[in-house]
Amino acid sequence: MKDNTLVKETIKHSVFRLEENNSKIVSCLEWLSEDEIWEKPNEASNSMGNLVLHLCGNLTQYLLSSLGKAEDKRDREAEFSTSKTMDKQALIDKLNTTVSQCADLLQSLDQNSLESKYTVQGYHYSGIGNVIHAVEHFSYHAGQIAFWTKILRRKDLGFYAGMDLNKKNER
Repeated sequence: MKDNTLVKETIKHSVFRLEENNSKIVSCLEWLSEDEIWEKPNEASNSMGNLVLHLCGNLTQYLLSSLGKAEDKRDREAEFSTSKTMDKQALIDKLNTTVSQCADLLQSLDQNSLESKYTVQGYHYSGIGNVIHAVEHFSYHAGQIAFWTKILRRKDLGFYAGMDLNKKNER
């Protein structure tokens, strides 16, 4: 099946968003101490370390295991119950590796892979549905990590430093 422009653009922007949000998460982790990374604000919430493990598990399951056909070895409960078993650099390395593997996989997909149906966690999505889920989910938790880092550091994280975000749309 022939790839089309829409497929290529979707993949290009999905990879960009994963890498952009990965960079934001890594910046946040670098700002924080080991204890802050594993601290839970309350019992109903997760630590940032748990969120990083969760993001790696989700990306692996929705992209690498389904679209990439790797064995699904995810232990979702362990992502949330782990506490200070990985240091900051190990978390950053795991996240960077997972995102890099996903970016490589996404760039290798053809239209047929994106149109095929997959079942993940009991949900039935097309390949493009899995990509949208994974990117949206990653962005959601990246925002949580950034928000909590801002609270702990009491400062802007500078993600958009030097950019004029007030520019109007041009036609």
